[in-house]
Amino acid sequence: MDTKVHHRMQVINTMLLEMASGNFFYRIERNSENDDIEALILTLNMLAEEIQDTIIHQGFANIDDSILDIVQMSFVLDHRGHILMVNQQACNILSSLYDDFIGQGFECFLTEQSKTIWKSVWKKIKNKGIFDTTINIKFKSKGDLIIPKTAYISTFCEEGSNKSSTLITIIHHSNYKNKLDSDLKKRIIQDKGSDEVGESKTKKPKLRLSFEDIRKIRDGHDIIINNLEKDLPSLKEFALQIGTNEFKLKYGFKELYGTTVHRFLMQERLRKAQMMIQYSDVSLKTIAYMVGFKSMPHFSRTFKKRYDYSPSDLRNNTILENE
Repeated sequence: MDTKVHHRMQVINTMLLEMASGNFFYRIERNSENDDIEALILTLNMLAEEIQDTIIHQGFANIDDSILDIVQMSFVLDHRGHILMVNQQACNILSSLYDDFIGQGFECFLTEQSKTIWKSVWKKIKNKGIFDTTINIKFKSKGDLIIPKTAYISTFCEEGSNKSSTLITIIHHSNYKNKLDSDLKKRIIQDKGSDEVGESKTKKPKLRLSFEDIRKIRDGHDIIINNLEKDLPSLKEFALQIGTNEFKLKYGFKELYGTTVHRFLMQERLRKAQMMIQYSDVSLKTIAYMVGFKSMPHFSRTFKKRYDYSPSDLRNNTILENE
């Protein structure tokens, strides 16, 4: 399969997974191709937009309460336009680690078209010093999905300094209906659990994960998947990044995925390596580094321990099958 076509199909697959998990604010970047794949991309973008609008304005609208504006992503930039701070939700949405943002130019996380818009706005910010405006821009996630958003931009000066900083806020519209449904589900599950027959009253109750806990752990799962080539922070730091604590992260990850965080990371690294060896021409050494191994010997030993054959054995066998 052509590399470009393969990449476009991967992005479509990522988009479908996001929609299946309830995230309808992602879009796929359009290009100049005029084929069936581009027609599918257009349809997916339209579907996601229509579903999002329906959720906000019709099906989930609460006639007793107004729609809430929730801060979805926040960035603080220094006088050079580099990121000083980013909130945890932005890390989850863009599938990146916190350290990937700090010190980077804000434009690094935008599409090419939005980079041009941002540069124009940044010139005005530098010229005026104190500046407030709103712009429509598109973020680009690590999985190459597009997130079109309205950005609210305000500049401010720190006390005792003549250098200005910039606050960028991305708002997501929601309403009380989602919260009411979530609270109801929690009560039903907790009440059902407390009424179960046969539980000992003296037995220590099992930790119950809320829907919010599960969402955070799933966010952590996605961040790991999208950053296999990088060293994972300590579990304490990683738990803080996704908005929970180390104990809930360990417990919840084992409950949801049947293994520990570090074992899952290793499994995914080896799984991705196996796929790349079979279906790409990338050298084994490059694959090892791409999935987070520091040396080829370590990669070979770990791979063979997992699959009972070495990376080179798999590559050679694949070559023979294709001849």
